[in-house]
Amino acid sequence: MSIAWSLPVPVVEERHYGRPMRCFAQRPHSLYELFAAAVARAPRRMAVVGERGRATWAELDDGVGRVAGQLQRRGVIRGSRVAMLLGNGRPFLWTLWACARLGAIAVPLGTRLKGMEIAHAVNDSGAEVLVFDSELADNLPRPYETPMLRHRFADGDPVAGARRFEELLAPCAAPQAAPVSEEDPAVILYTSGTTGRPKGAMLTGLGIVHSVLHYQYCLGLEEGERVLLAVPASHVTGLIAVVGATTRLAGTVILMKRFQARSFLDLAQRDRMTFTVLVPAMANLCLLEPSFAQTDLSSWRVCGYGGAPMPEATIAGLAQRLPGLRLANLYGATETTSPTTIVPAGGTALRPDSVGLPVPLGEVRIVDEEGREVPRGTEGELWIAGPMVVPGYWDAAEATRANFADRFWKSGDLGAVDEDGFVRVLDRKKDMINRAGYKIYSAEVENVLAHLPGVVESAVVAKACPVLGERVHVFVLADRPEVDAERVRAFCAERLADYKVPESVTFVRDPLPRNANGKVVKTELRRLLAESMAA
Repeated sequence: MSIAWSLPVPVVEERHYGRPMRCFAQRPHSLYELFAAAVARAPRRMAVVGERGRATWAELDDGVGRVAGQLQRRGVIRGSRVAMLLGNGRPFLWTLWACARLGAIAVPLGTRLKGMEIAHAVNDSGAEVLVFDSELADNLPRPYETPMLRHRFADGDPVAGARRFEELLAPCAAPQAAPVSEEDPAVILYTSGTTGRPKGAMLTGLGIVHSVLHYQYCLGLEEGERVLLAVPASHVTGLIAVVGATTRLAGTVILMKRFQARSFLDLAQRDRMTFTVLVPAMANLCLLEPSFAQTDLSSWRVCGYGGAPMPEATIAGLAQRLPGLRLANLYGATETTSPTTIVPAGGTALRPDSVGLPVPLGEVRIVDEEGREVPRGTEGELWIAGPMVVPGYWDAAEATRANFADRFWKSGDLGAVDEDGFVRVLDRKKDMINRAGYKIYSAEVENVLAHLPGVVESAVVAKACPVLGERVHVFVLADRPEVDAERVRAFCAERLADYKVPESVTFVRDPLPRNANGKVVKTELRRLLAESMAA
């Protein structure tokens, strides 16, 4: 099956960050241009629906102008960094677009971060302003731990040492949009830190715009989409696939503070959601929700998913209950400003094990341990290039040199590209298990267990073994008492080679630990396993 993307706009060869790349010839040239175009095109269309009510694009623009003016009065200029410890609410949008208007750099922080993690991001980025949800005040570092911060604004209840966010909404003259370069950082997003200290990936206007256009063209998104923000806006999927794409389409963002399956379904029905992006665990929880069958989801046209493999059982369940819904696997990373590959229409059923084709202006190369490209079908590390790839990490030249080669970012993911160009992601390099020389991909075992009735989610990690090097261990969250270790092993043994069958099982009562991008934090699971073995 040969499939290629069809683009409605011309493509040109350009050079950015010293790298050759293909770019869309017709495009906005900054993050703020995306916003201003939506306001100009659809001022009376609803832009935001949330707990605090609704706002049109013109009303949202009014708030953005006031926040930008008040930040400017406090010394925020082009290139200033503004840290944002904010959940999915209107203050996040006001602050993001105000920064874009001023040419300042927004630094969104995951709301699950705690003291020293927040301090690292604030200090590393050199942020001078912190805007935060007051309910997260207890997680903030002490003032002496972030000496560069000059202003703190709390949204919600009063917090000692912080001004009220309402002060940023006080009437004032809206500043003119600052002139910026496409290559200027617009957002700094700190990587999830599953390997070492988090690094600040610099998202530029060039990368953000190209990623948003890739979503629009590859998913067939339309003007005025109604998009439910169920993943954190502070991370690359929510920021780009939801906030950015909705802005490009002058659509409506339906805000959801925290994901709960029942609430998600209620909002989707009430506000006639047309598009959303979920992590697979969210989709599975929706399928398990008793009210799913009675919920009117007839408006839901497109569902992107990523952050982890979607179990084939979940894909089949959604297809059965919502036959008109287009499911599209989205594979990417913070360093690729979200999408690297997208499954084309009809591809999910045909290639359930694939993350799709490289986005139209992206390139995926599979390399061996020496960085040499390998033939189609051969497994290796995925290196990624294109206008959506970030130029590097903030104030981290050594990390940039280590993680980028020529025009490619080294993803650390293992995979392969078939003869038709479809990409398969097999595992993270560090997550591959080596059992006496046999290579085992954890995702393959997890995908099999997703078909075992009663298994809500699972995660496979390596268990140290003095004889074989590593053995297969699995953490399982189950909702049926008959799912025990013997049942898990027997189910896998019927479907996998014997060396891939988990030799030990840990059952957990709570959902598996995940970072704010929805990825299971296997470092935490390895720590728990090591502690249990030492006990």
